[in-house]
Amino acid sequence: MLKVGLTGGIGAGKSEVSRLLVSYGAVLIDADKIAREVVAPGTPGLAAVIEAFGAGILTPQGALDRPALGAIVFADPEKLAVLNGIVHPLVGARSAELEAAAGADSVVIHDVPLLTENGLAPLYDLVVVVDAAPATQLDRLTRLRGMTKSEAEARMAAQATRERRLAVADLVIDNDGPLEALEPQVRKVWGELVERAAQQ
Repeated sequence: MLKVGLTGGIGAGKSEVSRLLVSYGAVLIDADKIAREVVAPGTPGLAAVIEAFGAGILTPQGALDRPALGAIVFADPEKLAVLNGIVHPLVGARSAELEAAAGADSVVIHDVPLLTENGLAPLYDLVVVVDAAPATQLDRLTRLRGMTKSEAEARMAAQATRERRLAVADLVIDNDGPLEALEPQVRKVWGELVERAAQQ
């Protein structure tokens, strides 16, 4: 099994890269998706988040109001650390379960947005970084995700710098250009991953 950490700044296009890798045969373990699962209604994770931040972070239906919680934690590094302290161990445990279920000859892609920030690079056989210039990220967040410029800048500022991310990369996928320029790069990276998996 080859364990690959996939990361990139918000708006860099990591989701598109992971979608392509899955289409080639990778097993995807998506930390963001798991992070939503572990705080779903009725979970111990959600109970812990309510205890830390109060019932004001719930929707009328009793689910986590992600924008409300985001507004609190992205403006305060200490509160973000509290949230991460609750969610990350739960995500780690679930990720380990999913990895154990993958075949021995699999290429397992761990899609981890905060890989650099949390010093997780050593957990993987190699790290792939999806890279885009900050101006490109900002444009995508405001144009495609409907964020205001200040919301987008706050999200970007809460993450590692581009330089720090690139420093942990074994392979870099440049996603500064149009979508059609992405696919050939991802296919090339997939070829390298399959080759390395065969050598494990």
